[in-house]
Parts: sequence; C-alpha cells; structure tokens
Amino acid sequence: MSALRFASLGSGSRGNATLVECGATLLMIDCGFSVAETEVRMARLERSPQDLSGILVTHEHGDHVAGLARVARAFDVPVWLSKGTRAGLKDRGIPVVTEIVPGEPFAVDEIEVTPVGVIHDAREPTQYVLSNGVHRVGVLTDVGEVSPEVSAAYAALDAILLECNHDLTMLQNGPYNNRLKKRVAGRYGHLNNGQAADLLRSVDCSRLQHVVCAHISEKNNTPELARAALAEVLGCAGDWVGTAHQSRGLDWREVA
Repeated sequence: MSALRFASLGSGSRGNATLVECGATLLMIDCGFSVAETEVRMARLERSPQDLSGILVTHEHGDHVAGLARVARAFDVPVWLSKGTRAGLKDRGIPVVTEIVPGEPFAVDEIEVTPVGVIHDAREPTQYVLSNGVHRVGVLTDVGEVSPEVSAAYAALDAILLECNHDLTMLQNGPYNNRLKKRVAGRYGHLNNGQAADLLRSVDCSRLQHVVCAHISEKNNTPELARAALAEVLGCAGDWVGTAHQSRGLDWREVA
C-alpha cells in the first residue's frame, strides 16, 4: 500500500489548489491559478502539471477554477466535478470530464475519492475525502454551515485541511461592507474559526496526524487566531496546527 500525502499550492481568495498523492497517482483539488503560476507552484513541490492524474473541482468560483480549463487542455488532464459545477463554468472547453454525485465514491487509480455535498453559494458545491484504503485525508473549505452529512464524512480522519476563513470580531470590525459581511458569515458563506473548532469538537479526532487551517482571509483573520482556535479543541500547542498560506502554500505532509 503506497503512502498518502498532501500539499497546497496556495489557499485563499486569490487562488486555491491542493495536491494529494498516493504512489503514481497525483490529484489536484481545484485549479485557481494560471497555467504559468500552477507550474511555478508545483515546481516548489517537485511536481509538474504533466504528473497530474486528474483534477477534482469543488465549485465554480474563480479562485478555484481560474486555471482549470487551460491547465486541463494544455496537459490533457481529466477533470471530475458535479453537474451543477460543470454548468456554472465560464470556460467549459475541458477535453475529458466526468460528472460526479455527492456521496457516491469513485476511484482514480490508487486513490478512492468520496465527494461530499456542502452548503455554499454555488450551484452544486462538493468537498472531498480521499483515501488509499487505510488512511483518509479530508479537504473542507468554502462551507457556510456544517451539516450532519459533513460531520459524518469528516469523522475519524488521519488529516484535514479545514477552512478557518474569518474571525467573527475581525469581520464585524473590518473593511467589508455590510452586505459582504453578511454573505461571508451567512449560511452560504464561509466557516469562521469557531465553526471550524466546533466541527473538530463534534467528531472523532483520535486518528488525526495533521490539522491544517485553510482559506484564511487576509483581511478578516490571522493564522495565529485560526491555529489557536483549533489547538484549544485538540489540546495541543498552536504551532502543531499547520497553515496553508495564500502565497507559500503548504509543503508535503505525509500520513504515516
């Protein structure tokens, strides 16, 4: 059984992409950077778009799909996404597309993928749990509210990249207008630090080897606040909790 590992090319409102690798299988979750930027960021992790076995898409917002079609065309990479997400794409010129159904697992070579339906202001948003048959890595961002289905899907993971988009006090006192504040904090917006902590508090965390804060707002949060919120629930030091940065991403983390 090949080991499972993951990394981030960048996470935040200016672009998102996550890599999950098992043996010769390399998947990218979202492709929110240009072709050139994707190549540069993958090179930092000693990978290239030519190595990709496929791209999984969470939803159609630009920070998650800005480079999707161009990367897929340039490197002949197959894409998996929901029917609603496909309908919401501006550039649908993707050579190989497979429509997925939330809750119905599928395999891409050595990795089993479970798409999880979530609540967000998109057409049919999905997040993903990936497994090599022994270990499980969950990616959960762009979620406004944690449903029972999400709690069930993200229990007993070995690693999680978890949205900590905003600190409520910083958002309320921050530069966004009232309409945008309500959208971000609303049911179809993004998880705040407290909601992310509540999710961990409500599920089995006994197997967790890696916890990484993701999709952190650059105006309404800080990595320190996000890590502290999760560390309090986990009973660990704040520096044990990782951060997927917008510019630096996250280096490879292996699930042993």
